[in-house]
Amino acid sequence: MSKRDYYEILGVDRDVSKADLKKSYRRVAMKYHPDRNPDDAEAEAKFKEASEAYEILSNAEKRSAYDQFGHAGVDQQGGGFGGGFGGGGGSFSDIFGDVFGDIFGGGGGRGRGGPARGSDLRYTLELDLEDAVRGTSVKIRVPTLVACNTCDGSGAKVGTKPVSCTTCGGVGQVRMQQGFFSVQQTCPNCRGNGTIISDPCDDCHGQGRVEETKTLSVKVPPGVDTGDRIRLSGEGEAGVDGGPAGDLYVQVSVKNHDIFQRDGKNLYCEVPISFVDAALGGEIDVPTLDGRVKLKVPHETQSGKLFRLRGKGVMPVRGGNAGDLMCRVVVETPVSLSGKQKELLKEFKATMEGDKNSPKQSSWFEGMKNFFGDMKI
Repeated sequence: MSKRDYYEILGVDRDVSKADLKKSYRRVAMKYHPDRNPDDAEAEAKFKEASEAYEILSNAEKRSAYDQFGHAGVDQQGGGFGGGFGGGGGSFSDIFGDVFGDIFGGGGGRGRGGPARGSDLRYTLELDLEDAVRGTSVKIRVPTLVACNTCDGSGAKVGTKPVSCTTCGGVGQVRMQQGFFSVQQTCPNCRGNGTIISDPCDDCHGQGRVEETKTLSVKVPPGVDTGDRIRLSGEGEAGVDGGPAGDLYVQVSVKNHDIFQRDGKNLYCEVPISFVDAALGGEIDVPTLDGRVKLKVPHETQSGKLFRLRGKGVMPVRGGNAGDLMCRVVVETPVSLSGKQKELLKEFKATMEGDKNSPKQSSWFEGMKNFFGDMKI
């Protein structure tokens, strides 16, 4: 057997933790596993080499001796793969079960099926903006799996009960020999339950659970928004073999609103105003979720100006101050003008004094003039 450095074989530093050492060994061992490399003597040698390294370094006493004296410190303790695994450090099957147990069903997993928690469920709840902001209570219907009342969740017909699996002897796992080591696998006959239902219940057909649609009441707190979840504990699928039920997660989705758009705790809306109100100023009615309020528009207001109504937004579901309502005014061009209105507008236009009355327009034309003046044609 090659006497390469054990840390080098596993590709780890000398101060590697036990958990990282285990991960590195798993990676190397899976790469050179004989079942993955049939008739490959080199791969088999590297697999044995890695196993020897892990057997030494995973043992605190042997690792300390190796760190101080190298191979000489562990050779007398049965460090070689060929002779030491049956001695003081435990058998190779023990190491294999420790590292690969979670892959093949052995090791630290539960030995047999037994009670298992039911699956969690998700329900998407669509809400109007008003209900999401103020809070509400709603009824929902959720299809789920519940424990069968006929057999009380056992899956066996009334008057009978599950019997011990003859394949695994009731332990839920069987030991399989693979090459020169053995592993544990979930029993293929009882699928890890350890029992077989020979006379299944007529209602649930041996599953112990049946489909049912439940009607539940959901209390929606004020301020929820799209993406928020409400957890209903124990309202998910029923557990297996008497295990606890899962949870139901109600996922909130807020519908688009005709007037308001929401951004966190703030609300936004567009308010159309006439160009007369924009020019002369005045008061206009603005909608909020609590009713109409008056908004004072100063004279010479430009289209797109944003006004803030403090505290007219949303009270956050997790606490804090209420948000604001942001009103963006949009100056509306009049349509369907009468002949008299057109004449009045023409008279009005004739009174305009260029830069004084339309500063933005004048500066824009000046910028355009400079742009074309700088162009070389």
